[in-house]
Amino acid sequence: MKAFWHLVGRDLLLAWREGGAIGVALGFYLVVVTMLPLGLGPDLNLLSRIAPGLLWVALLLATLLSLGRLFEMDFEDGSLEVLATGPLPLEAVAVAKSLAHWLTTGIPLTVMAPVLGLLLNLPLEAYGVLVGTMLAGTPAVSFIGAIGGALTLRARRGGVLIALLMLPLFVPTLQFGIEAVSAALTGSGGFMPAFLILVAISLASVVLAPLAAAVALRFQLQ
Repeated sequence: MKAFWHLVGRDLLLAWREGGAIGVALGFYLVVVTMLPLGLGPDLNLLSRIAPGLLWVALLLATLLSLGRLFEMDFEDGSLEVLATGPLPLEAVAVAKSLAHWLTTGIPLTVMAPVLGLLLNLPLEAYGVLVGTMLAGTPAVSFIGAIGGALTLRARRGGVLIALLMLPLFVPTLQFGIEAVSAALTGSGGFMPAFLILVAISLASVVLAPLAAAVALRFQLQ
């Protein structure tokens, strides 16, 4: 466990020192959410209705920007080969790097979402629900995204390929995240089922996605 947490801390430190990936993701999130009202017009009622969906879609797109570098830097400097022969199995390495990605990308984007909700006239009662669903759903994005990062490790234009591979897999998280927020706003009683399914998707991703990512990494390192 000591080696696992050391790897998580190393990735957090590298992300903090570089800051580029986090800054790009946050900047992209800000730009997308800022421009959407300009294209949709000044109808505040319309913006209020579609705000949860817009914030979720923009978050997923912003997260995609950093998935390509999940294993890329370690692969380029040879660290990934050292990790593959170290005390941690590749499954644990994938978990550690996915966890670090969630802490450095998923959580900052989630924290930023309520601020951007002001631009979309998001009702005040939706802010807590929005943050809760994003905290529950973004782990699935990071852990499933690790599969794409591993599969495209040697590919040119890997960012485009990751988008094509991962966006269909993110649809369940997106669907139930939006449904949970919408149900809480309308009082239809569907919040808890949607939220529990969202949690289940994240838990399943934490367990299963590192196994698939490790298989892809072994193939890439052959």
